[in-house]
Amino acid sequence: MSTTVQVQAPTALQYMWLFSDGDTTRAKTYRVGGKGLKTVRLSASVKVTGDARGSGAVRLVGSAGKISKRASFAVDCAGRHSGGRDVWNAVSTSAAQVATPPGQGDGPTQNIVGKATIVFERTTASKCPLTFKIHGSFEGLPAGAQVVQYRLVGTEEWKTVNVPADHGAVFTTVLETLNWDDTTGKHSMQVEVRQPNGLKSNILYYFECGPPPSDKKQRFGVTAEKIVLTPSGGPLVELVADAYLDAVKDVSGAQAALVSRQPFRTDLDAGPVTYQEIYVTQPEGLHIDVEAVTGAQLKKVLAYKHPSGTVLTPSASLRYTVEGGAVTAITLNGAPVTDTQVIKVAANYMLMSGGSFPRWEGTSVSHSGPDDRGALASYLVKNSPVKAPKGDRVTIR
Repeated sequence: MSTTVQVQAPTALQYMWLFSDGDTTRAKTYRVGGKGLKTVRLSASVKVTGDARGSGAVRLVGSAGKISKRASFAVDCAGRHSGGRDVWNAVSTSAAQVATPPGQGDGPTQNIVGKATIVFERTTASKCPLTFKIHGSFEGLPAGAQVVQYRLVGTEEWKTVNVPADHGAVFTTVLETLNWDDTTGKHSMQVEVRQPNGLKSNILYYFECGPPPSDKKQRFGVTAEKIVLTPSGGPLVELVADAYLDAVKDVSGAQAALVSRQPFRTDLDAGPVTYQEIYVTQPEGLHIDVEAVTGAQLKKVLAYKHPSGTVLTPSASLRYTVEGGAVTAITLNGAPVTDTQVIKVAANYMLMSGGSFPRWEGTSVSHSGPDDRGALASYLVKNSPVKAPKGDRVTIR
């Protein structure tokens, strides 16, 4: 197929073929020299098992998504037993003129992603070495099929995601599978989208395989005010419960999280948060699991009278009241929880296994969460400046 494009400087056009049966090819690159009106010849092959009719068009990537007119093809297999072969009936077509701004070379020419978000899914045991799947979500995409290019921050290689035409408001896919061990020296990852505004995703942290340098210069978000630790848990433990849930809900479908006040040592002061402060807040470095429990099973855990007098602190989605050693009221997202209702709850694996509260009687949903320090750091950076929760999610009478 021949197609004509207008360029204002030497550039590299990225393109992909769109076929009438819905198939697409991977993005390819065609380098154009000089400037002005240029004719380029692009080709693709189609594998068929019988007579076929169809058409193909070229979509230019990263340049307003212009699509050429269609080139038709026909395959006649009537003579296949006597040495016949596929026959292309190609027609010349012309794409709309696409201008590459001067000085941008082979770079992208428009922003097509409004927001990029990534989450972890750990697929191995929690200790190093381990493997993570990185799920990426892209929002604000234009209508129709799209091609999104991204790379891991700190690397040079751009990779491609083909987004189907029916992508909806949010398109989510697995971007990467990462093998992470304590020899890489890394403790975080982030994705950059290849478009003019250099859009970057949230940052994810995992500290069990490599804590940050000890130079104390790195900060993990900012607290807008002092976040207090109280004898029963209070605002600080509520913050950590919110971080737990945020870290695992997209992959596991978790609806709430529970945290024990026991390992906490001190408040989080107002201002930039250091790794040392995160470490003191979450000294155990335990990974986060998710279990499905009934309302009755959940009440049994929440009603437990710990020798220290502490109770379990929930994420913002869950509230409960303990009176006379029993849970007398409990709500999930404002609605009363019934004894037979099944809820997916996140917590560290020691809490679930009966480390200091009764062993959970639920069904395992996911063992894929990050470590608790990484979950807290990711949440602080993502939501900075972070305000203190009210510390009122549990009522004791």
